[in-house]
Amino acid sequence: MEPIPLSSLLGSAVDPAQCKLHCAVFNGEHYPIDVLSNDPHEWEKWNRWRGPRNDFNRQFIFSLAQDRHDPNLWLFGGVFEVLVRRGTPGEHSYDITLREDMMGPFIRRLFIHLALTGRQVRRAMEGCIDAMTVASILPEPHVGDPFPGHDRINHSLAEIQLIVSQNRPDWRIALENMKGVYVIHDRLTGEPYVGSAYGDTGIWQRWARYAESLHGNNVGLRALVDGRGVDYVRQNLMFALLEFWSMRTEDQHVLDRETYWKGVLLSRSFGHNKN
Repeated sequence: MEPIPLSSLLGSAVDPAQCKLHCAVFNGEHYPIDVLSNDPHEWEKWNRWRGPRNDFNRQFIFSLAQDRHDPNLWLFGGVFEVLVRRGTPGEHSYDITLREDMMGPFIRRLFIHLALTGRQVRRAMEGCIDAMTVASILPEPHVGDPFPGHDRINHSLAEIQLIVSQNRPDWRIALENMKGVYVIHDRLTGEPYVGSAYGDTGIWQRWARYAESLHGNNVGLRALVDGRGVDYVRQNLMFALLEFWSMRTEDQHVLDRETYWKGVLLSRSFGHNKN
């Protein structure tokens, strides 16, 4: 099936010759698709930022946020009109306003396919429009990746914090009534920490404590936070489930399996478990 050109969707609402394309990419700390999906004020700031050059020198900014998994997939972030341009680089030097009348219903719903060449992420839109096609249109605004399955979780602490803060129903329902054994590993050093959820505390509640405290009151992880800092643990501590059961499972079975995995992964000798 032939792809649908984005130009056929724009119609007369958007003139590419009046727009600068903003293809927002990972900035070393945050993924733009997360910012767009969860913090409209911060997303506006991403589009107000001026680098060394006056890149947003046209009336409109056609904003896109790169997908986490496919670099050629972009979520539409709205059309902003530039009201004021100040000459200060390295600051939020543009005053902008979101134009809801210009494709407003497609914000956070329209995914666009665009294979960029080169590193420039702010471009004249007419130079890219022929390569831009409609990938999909979501029935509801994008709020993040759906729950991947218990055996496919491999998410950073920053991602877990976001999921918990959103109280994502797909994640919460899948995890809140489950006991389990999990591993938190440092993706830079490989050092693991093995923990468990048992008693009346499901996996969701246990991980919510990490989201709030960063360390879950574990001695080894607390020392890591103190030594390496908040940003380090948010980006580098990765969560995964090793085993999971219903809440009817005996607590002793959970604890026995936790002990087993501590031995297998050597998390006492080479990781963050202190008991």
